[in-house]
Amino acid sequence: MANYPDPGSPRVTVRHEYLGCRSYRLSHATTVEEVKQRLYEETNLPVDEQRLLHNGRALDDGIQIGTLLLPGSPEVSITLEGMGLKGGGRFGQTTPPLVEFLKDILRRMPEDAGATEVKFMFDETEYGVESLWSHDMAQYQGPALYVYNDAVFTNEDWNGIQEIARSRKREDPLKVGRFGIGFNSVYHITDVPSIFSSDQIGMLDPHQTLFGVHESGQCWNLKTDIKEVTELTDQFAPYFGIFGSSEKTIKDGSFPGTLFRFPLRMKPSQLSGNIYNKEKILELFESFKADADTVLLFLKSVQKVSLHMRESDGTERMLFQVTAMEADNKLERPNSVKTLGPGHRLLQQQHAQLHHHVVNIETQDETAKETQRTTWLVCNGVGGRGMSAEMDSLADDLKFIPAVGIALPLTVIKEEDKGASSCFSGRAFCFLPLPPGRRAGLASRCTGFFGLTDNRRSIKWREVDQWRDPAALWNELLIVNIIPRAYFTLIMDIIRRVQTKKDQDFPLAPKGTYQAWPDPHRVKSRWKPILQPLLQDLLQQQVIYSLSQGWIRADEAVFSELDSGEDISNTVISYLQSTGMQVAVVPAAIEAVLAAHMSGPNEVRKVSPHFVRQVIRKSKHKGPSQEKLLLLEFVLSDGCYSDLIGLELLPLQDETFVAFSSSVSEKDAVYIASDDYPRALFPGLDNRFILASICPSVMDNLKNAAKSRGDPVKNLAN
Repeated sequence: MANYPDPGSPRVTVRHEYLGCRSYRLSHATTVEEVKQRLYEETNLPVDEQRLLHNGRALDDGIQIGTLLLPGSPEVSITLEGMGLKGGGRFGQTTPPLVEFLKDILRRMPEDAGATEVKFMFDETEYGVESLWSHDMAQYQGPALYVYNDAVFTNEDWNGIQEIARSRKREDPLKVGRFGIGFNSVYHITDVPSIFSSDQIGMLDPHQTLFGVHESGQCWNLKTDIKEVTELTDQFAPYFGIFGSSEKTIKDGSFPGTLFRFPLRMKPSQLSGNIYNKEKILELFESFKADADTVLLFLKSVQKVSLHMRESDGTERMLFQVTAMEADNKLERPNSVKTLGPGHRLLQQQHAQLHHHVVNIETQDETAKETQRTTWLVCNGVGGRGMSAEMDSLADDLKFIPAVGIALPLTVIKEEDKGASSCFSGRAFCFLPLPPGRRAGLASRCTGFFGLTDNRRSIKWREVDQWRDPAALWNELLIVNIIPRAYFTLIMDIIRRVQTKKDQDFPLAPKGTYQAWPDPHRVKSRWKPILQPLLQDLLQQQVIYSLSQGWIRADEAVFSELDSGEDISNTVISYLQSTGMQVAVVPAAIEAVLAAHMSGPNEVRKVSPHFVRQVIRKSKHKGPSQEKLLLLEFVLSDGCYSDLIGLELLPLQDETFVAFSSSVSEKDAVYIASDDYPRALFPGLDNRFILASICPSVMDNLKNAAKSRGDPVKNLAN
């Protein structure tokens, strides 16, 4: 958690020609680079395009705000300049990257409507311009981006899409489009969007120039306005012959889906100066592919998205498709939010409702002629009222729901030498992936009903200048109270599936389960509060797989770091197992996690020479001589010769073993022969000499032991 702001923290004011002023309460140690990052998160102006000046002097990124304060002054004034753009650069409302626009459409419209399939198509067709509503409509008969989904607009949707300044979805928190003002994001690429759904075709004109003074749109009904629809052939031609709409649609008077048409802006307008063409749209499609294997993970209804292209000659082809298929033979995706009460309100229950399932994400790239499949284990959950009084209050005020999701790529975990944590650093989601820089550092994908910054590109966090921001506080409470429980449930479900070998589509080896654990060294600071509650729950469960092929608690295990396959390692482990010890091997990252969270009587136990010496004192080795010699080699390896007393591992020439003793009596002494004093000089005393055939390293250790005070082994060379 962040610290409470120091009342003496300086106020930093950033000025820009078009932006005006933005003020922040920041700590003295805040760097210029951190100020730039804050500006980027709010405005999308890239950090490397920002230039901050103080009293006309450019500021280096490493300069701390406190060094800019004048004696006795609590404020710092900074000027922002952008590079290469009139007015100082892309500051204020800027156009998001193309792929973010595409995700916005996917997030806001079909998902909110309950659609299961979405199709995007770039159409190069130049439609006729003879029979139009007006001659001014001709400029919108050219290339366009289409978005189809298989849900039908409701009356609420038709009303809501006409409201420019606010979101009607705020009162229904399950509609992800509530993050922003919804449909308005389409004006990044078009001036005249249109919608065809059920029995209506509607066109929007924010310029209010096409349909009359102060008229911002026009709507036609396939039944009551059929005469006009059939007469204006060119005007309505772009809506037929696309994704299932046809002449039959006109006869039936209804289209069983929703089709959006966004004519590309070919020249700057009062609405925007952004120009779009075929190259930009195809770039948009390519960018979408980068996240294609994850975009469907946490959506509650959409299961298929495809990208299409229609050439100017009418040739149409599919370019790409991604499909989410349930692997648990369920007809529909498990959905925790269905447990909510009337009006999507939280139920009175002091625990989280959690559901998990396996989903296969298949991508088909027709251009590259590639088909790839990724298998994920997904856990979705929603907290109940009563888990946190503070969350209950914020949920009511913000209309938020404590819904979270965790997804782990099983196809990555199956690889022997790689874990999920080594392949990616846990992208953060808010139903759909947030920009790549927003990573949690977890070994999984993590989504939540997060409060986002105004540009919807970052999760809000409490900073010294916005410590009481309710959405930022909500995010922290979500991370502490709900996400750890969902993460715990996901890991336990992995173990359960491995134990029961429930189905052939889950071929996960026991040691692969460790890759689901977060690595504290990788987890970003904002997400570290997940660790304590998660590990506290895990350490109470049987989450460690022993070499005896059983599941045990961490405090029941003895962890081995010995090289597998070596005779000495196998002998040590076999001996410990024969005494009832549960030996386990885990990755180094897991061992570090356990060491950090286990202490006192339950601290981590490791296979070491000291530990084995303790066990031998309690449970005398009864195996063959060769095993004793290997155990001797191991317990000597740390050079703690004074800790050998009482171990019956000292090999004699007569092939017997005696205990190391602290006695200094001559009758208890055991000798090591030397070149000057060979054993042949002492016939009949094989029971007083060390076995001559032991390996050189053991003999060297015993000679060193002979030099130790009070040890009965004596070197005749001395």
